[in-house]
Amino acid sequence: MLTRSRWHFEHHLVPKISITSCIFDTFHGMSFILTDCYFHFTVNLLDSRSVMGDLGWVSYPKNGWEEIGEVDEDYAPIHTYQVCRVMEQNQNNWLHTNWILTEGAQRVYIELKFTLRDCNSLPGGVGTCKETFNMYYYETDGDRALKESQYIKIDTIAADESFTELDLGDRVMKLNTEVRDLGPLTRKGFYLAFQDLGACIALVSVRVFYKRCPLLVKSLAEFADTIPGSEASQLVEVVGRCVNNSLPLYEPPRMHCSSEGEWLVPIGKCVCKPGFEEILGSCQGCKVGFYRSLLDSLLCSKCPPHSVARHTGATLCSCEEGYYKIDSDPPNMACTRPPSAPRNAISNVNETSVFLEWSVPMESGGRKDIRYNVLCQQVLPGGRGLEECGPNVRFLPRQAGLSNTSVMVADLQSHTNYSFLLEAVNGVSEFAKDRTKQYVSLNVTTNQAAPSPVSVVRKGHAGKSSITLSWAEPDRPNGIILEYEIKYFEKEQDSSYTIIKSRETEMAVESLKPSSVYIFQVRARTSAGYGAFSRRFEFQTSPYCDRVRQLQCLFFPRRCGYSKAKQDPDEEKMHFHNGHIKFPGVRTYIDPLTYEDPNQAVHEFAQEIDVSFISIERIIGAGEFGEVCSGPLRLPGKREMQVAIKTLKAGYTEHQRRDFLWEASIMGQFNHPNIIHLEGVVTKSKPVMIITEYMENGSLDTFLKKNDGQFTVIQLVGMLRGIASGMRYLADMGYVHRDLAARNILVNSNLVCKVSDFGLSRVLEDDPEAAYTTRGGKIPIRWTAPEAIAYRKFTSASDVWSYGIVMWEVMSYGERPYWEMSNQDVIKAVEESYRLPGPMDCPEALYHLMMDCWQRERSNRPKFDEIVCLLDKLIRNPCSLKNLVNSSHRVSNLLVEHASVDADCNIWSRTVGEWLDSIKMGRYTELFMEGGYSSLDTVTQMTSEDLRRVGVNLAGHQKKIITSIQEMRHHFLVNGTIVYF
Repeated sequence: MLTRSRWHFEHHLVPKISITSCIFDTFHGMSFILTDCYFHFTVNLLDSRSVMGDLGWVSYPKNGWEEIGEVDEDYAPIHTYQVCRVMEQNQNNWLHTNWILTEGAQRVYIELKFTLRDCNSLPGGVGTCKETFNMYYYETDGDRALKESQYIKIDTIAADESFTELDLGDRVMKLNTEVRDLGPLTRKGFYLAFQDLGACIALVSVRVFYKRCPLLVKSLAEFADTIPGSEASQLVEVVGRCVNNSLPLYEPPRMHCSSEGEWLVPIGKCVCKPGFEEILGSCQGCKVGFYRSLLDSLLCSKCPPHSVARHTGATLCSCEEGYYKIDSDPPNMACTRPPSAPRNAISNVNETSVFLEWSVPMESGGRKDIRYNVLCQQVLPGGRGLEECGPNVRFLPRQAGLSNTSVMVADLQSHTNYSFLLEAVNGVSEFAKDRTKQYVSLNVTTNQAAPSPVSVVRKGHAGKSSITLSWAEPDRPNGIILEYEIKYFEKEQDSSYTIIKSRETEMAVESLKPSSVYIFQVRARTSAGYGAFSRRFEFQTSPYCDRVRQLQCLFFPRRCGYSKAKQDPDEEKMHFHNGHIKFPGVRTYIDPLTYEDPNQAVHEFAQEIDVSFISIERIIGAGEFGEVCSGPLRLPGKREMQVAIKTLKAGYTEHQRRDFLWEASIMGQFNHPNIIHLEGVVTKSKPVMIITEYMENGSLDTFLKKNDGQFTVIQLVGMLRGIASGMRYLADMGYVHRDLAARNILVNSNLVCKVSDFGLSRVLEDDPEAAYTTRGGKIPIRWTAPEAIAYRKFTSASDVWSYGIVMWEVMSYGERPYWEMSNQDVIKAVEESYRLPGPMDCPEALYHLMMDCWQRERSNRPKFDEIVCLLDKLIRNPCSLKNLVNSSHRVSNLLVEHASVDADCNIWSRTVGEWLDSIKMGRYTELFMEGGYSSLDTVTQMTSEDLRRVGVNLAGHQKKIITSIQEMRHHFLVNGTIVYF
């Protein structure tokens, strides 16, 4: 009867980690199942050495293999099969094992231990003696009689050592061990057979086994013992089961069983569920006075102040009496209570307005979200009591929910007594209903009223240097209007303003700059004094487009009066209309920060979309707040469209939610074909989402790098025109982007470029080497205008500077501006009037426009409407784009500063040949010398055309050499020998 030891543990196999670093457990009565380490073990299907009694194998012919009982070198009894018929011809001796059950294994291993006689030590038997034997197998689902012809050969087995007559005398056993693998197996079992063809051999032992990944507990997940797959490289994925009181973190735990019986590639893990913590591999409930609410925290935490957990396994702590929490408070925050009353309240009466001011409460209640409410009460004549103020009274900025410690109350009745009650509240005040409210009161008496503000100012005719204004009389003049005061100044220049007066409700403002934006405010005066100024109104004079005309004179001479007889009489009119005259009052950007409640701004500018209309199909990226996905948007009554979906990751704070939705509040105000379009937001379910149109080609810089050299100049100019058009729209809206760069331009499948990234808060650091900080990370200084770096002065003119850098990025196919120069070197070079050189094969017209965008004086830079005007002209006249900055006459247009060069400088210590060898282009050394380029000084001025002229015709070699030349130019820029523009 054949017996098998199914759970034999192989101690001689080396584990992946030392046995002392593992925690042992018990399985099937044996101590080899491990917790949190990677062991493997083997399962024997057959081990001839462990069988007591005869093996019962079948040999054929009968005088072939013979079963013999012997002892091994340790004198332990063993059963061997031997055959040694070397003196006879044509030997064919077979030995068949019993049927071996696979137990589900698809790949098994056969270990043979045997001795073999050296044929040369046999007298007279050398001619027929063999020193090998064959091993066969046959798969079958049951025990059955077989013929030798049905077997399939596994291998021919040879000995590493053979014994001689001398070894027999000395009782030296030269034991050979051979292991073969067999698979894939598909039946329930198989036979083994051994064929002797004339060798002198003793089969000492046969062991058949398979490898198995043992039961494992790791990271609170239990993985069942697993049989490996049939292929040697195959990994079998096993999903683990979380132990009691634990659950998967993000995804189910998984490990992979290798063909060697080893656990590999752990993915995911389990963590104790809230209210429990991990102790010695199991999850135990938090003790009284402790809690655990988040999966991210590993251990239970002590209850925060003014709270307690009265039972084990607490997920939250309960507040003590008189203390409270709101849903958005984090679990580790102490319980809080309402604040005390405001302090030091004072009033300042100005006719029928009163300015109230106070100090923060003595006790905040442990919270920072303190807000203030104002109750206005009018004293009845004769002191007969109080009544609430009427609806005509205005509170600026509002009556309730104030974050600042002041408020303006306007439109009160003149010569009237009022009582104001000031209350401080916080997030938990609504829960303390039984608590007496804490007020501070003020009593005031109003004076005679001044006129109310002018509500609307309108623009009439706008010339190049004048604008006609008109307005209506104030809603509440409170007397006879004596005159009006008009205050105006150029946008972003509010420190220098002009005031003029008028007795009428209409006036023409003269001596203005062409194509400039001005801010206007109007107020009225009565005998009681001046009323408040109206809100700001923004109007623009007609564009003169003088900078555009200068550039047009360079590239379109016929249109600049050089051939007046042929000039189109309608041309000036067309040019005037191409300047994009703005109509007043169309729309103005409103900063979401002006809203006390950020949610109000979101709902005012963005459409709420039901989450059921959105399907997330795939993840296309990741942002600071969460994943960026794509999928279809199916709105009722509209065609399905592909959209990009920004999601807010789980576990966010209210501050993170506000920052996340801030960008939607900005984007929702824009509607332009070159501005990324906001489809809507999802705020009433989780996760919170921002839905925008889907841009198939991603960011412009990455898109250009992937398609280097694939577009015509007209296509590139078209992309630049789209970006300029979008920026013109933002400038007209009064929005300053501050982070215009190719990485923030998105490209759709039709190559339409759209400006994006409106969610940044920009605070410039004092360190000139640093970049200014935003919520989205670090933004390099190399895109920012010098006045914005030095004085934090961000305007549309600084956006124009950034647009010039974007032009350079587009024409260089996504090359990094200023290459690998440090930020400090960039700032220094720009301050010293150095500018980026023209990209390779860049038209002169575009490079001149770049240089205009990089004017030191921001007032000298073109406006975006002028840029669009010029790019339209270039697109309509492609011939103007033929002259390139790197053509043969380019060198004469460059001023090269030949500064003294350090003789030890490595770059000048090399010859042209050594430089070419260093970039593996040494084959062109003779061509460079014959072309007159014998020094690195002359090499740095070479262009692609120069390379073709000397004989470098392969495009890849041209690009490699030009790149190295550009690096040398950068070295010269940093070390004093630089190209000056």
